[in-house]
Amino acid sequence: MKIGIVGLGLMGGSMALALKHLSFISSIIGTDHNKEHQRIALERGLVQAIVPFDHLKRECDVIFLAVPVDGVIALLSECTDLEGSDTTLIDLGSTKALIVDAIPPAIRPNFVPAHPMTGTEHFGPNAALEGLYADKVVVLCDLEHCGDTQRDTALRIFRSIGMQVHTMGAAQHDRHAAFISHMPHVISYALANTVLAQEEKENILTLAAGGFRSMSRLAKSSPAMWEDIFRQNRENVLEAVELFEIELQTLKAALKEKDYTTLRSEMKGANKLYEIFS
Repeated sequence: MKIGIVGLGLMGGSMALALKHLSFISSIIGTDHNKEHQRIALERGLVQAIVPFDHLKRECDVIFLAVPVDGVIALLSECTDLEGSDTTLIDLGSTKALIVDAIPPAIRPNFVPAHPMTGTEHFGPNAALEGLYADKVVVLCDLEHCGDTQRDTALRIFRSIGMQVHTMGAAQHDRHAAFISHMPHVISYALANTVLAQEEKENILTLAAGGFRSMSRLAKSSPAMWEDIFRQNRENVLEAVELFEIELQTLKAALKEKDYTTLRSEMKGANKLYEIFS
């Protein structure tokens, strides 16, 4: 099986590293609009060659679109010549509904919408990691509209690299992602800006320990990428933030009124989250 990867940053580069270990993958080639990314990807051996997108379409059995959602949508219009082929297109975008709505009907069977629930705050090909996908969840959306070959190919690949496959509709995915991925980024950016706005921020940050570092880590994420995600999933992110504000106001009111019974009850309620994870 020949693999093509569009976008050789964290997600695409890490996918290349994962696929290298699969016996049924014969070659991995890629493309990236950034010349420096191309150089680093070749230097690190993420791909065997850098080729134009048209070459990927001609030569590859599977093409991963590891670029931002707007980029995926733009590329879809260039893929209508794959109509009737067995080529499998898989995107790795963080939102799904906009992508699904943009798929040209002629190539809907070729396309598998996917969101691997993994990543780091770093980006670019130097951020590519061995094992980024292992033991992580991948959500595949609207599989009933995929061709049998494409669906089975995607399932085989994701399971072979050690991912836990879950399926759901694109709209359902976007709402869920707003709560467990997108809202935490909003909070992290706000937390970082709150501290940076203080006059003695340097003194405050000398006290930073595990809690602050864990909560503010996401604030290192690419603003350009996350601006796109917030825009693309705006309504769901707004709902999540507004519900979070209600919970925050409850804690604030308890502190203001010195109602430590309510405060303790709220914290005990939050502890139940980890009963689900355990």
